[in-house]
Amino acid sequence: MTKPAPFPRWIRCYDNGGESADRYTVVFTSRRGKGLYLGMNHEPFHPQGIGMHGESNNGHPIDRPTSGHLGKRIAFGRLPADCQKLVRSDYAAIWA
Repeated sequence: MTKPAPFPRWIRCYDNGGESADRYTVVFTSRRGKGLYLGMNHEPFHPQGIGMHGESNNGHPIDRPTSGHLGKRIAFGRLPADCQKLVRSDYAAIWA
């Protein structure tokens, strides 16, 4: 089995512009992470921050067939640094 690239390849990132406390959503899209997602604010490691893990009921990504409820799709590099750190950590755990 091949290892994933250092940059998370099998994810889709969304930003709802601050409409909710969990502004950022990252959907894991590989077969191993299918149905998993992460909702967070800009400080997911802060004691009052948000970093919630979830899994869809049907095992399908929560952004399919539509993603409008998650906000605008953004590149991974546009996530705040702590959000990127959490996504990388989860991504590595999925591949472990």
